[in-house]
Amino acid sequence: MDLFGNDSSLNILPFDGEVNYFGQIMSAQQCDDYLNRLLHNIDWKNDELVVHGRTIVTKRKVAWYGDQPYDYTYSNSTKKALPWHEDLLKLKERVQMETQTTFNSCLLNLYHSGDEGMTWHSDSEEALLKHGAIASLSFGASRKFSFKHKETKKTVSLMLDEGSLLVMKGATQTNWLHSLPKTTKVAEPRINLTFRTIVV
Repeated sequence: MDLFGNDSSLNILPFDGEVNYFGQIMSAQQCDDYLNRLLHNIDWKNDELVVHGRTIVTKRKVAWYGDQPYDYTYSNSTKKALPWHEDLLKLKERVQMETQTTFNSCLLNLYHSGDEGMTWHSDSEEALLKHGAIASLSFGASRKFSFKHKETKKTVSLMLDEGSLLVMKGATQTNWLHSLPKTTKVAEPRINLTFRTIVV
């Protein structure tokens, strides 16, 4: 259990998956420093998705980094991983220490405000390690994060605060969707780092 009363050993999903919330693993000053550096030092690009044959350019920006120039395809769009930035390597080491899990890649998302979010989806691309862990580290604005079971439609939600770590693993991607709902209550940016394992 951390200083904020979060117990990372507890599974927040009621069944068919495993999600552990570690709470805030960094101080407010560390979060501010990383948010500023990531905003200015990451090679951000608007995300491009191909839906029903049409290319859609999102307001949300993304970046893809890894141990090797891995190809990662989702929504019919392929990205090639860039070499690790120094800050990302430090954050990867911290996340690996907290989770006792190794990762070889990271997909970053930049949401400029609550006007930008992510619709229901699961991270089940073939390139990802099946039932492997995905560790989500947040900086900036606190945002609601939700899960919905694919069959029962049961939902589970929590707030992801700055400096907080959430880990999805096991059968979570097989049985649950997740989303970052849009909100008019948030005007500040949020950066989300999702550390993953690409199978090569």
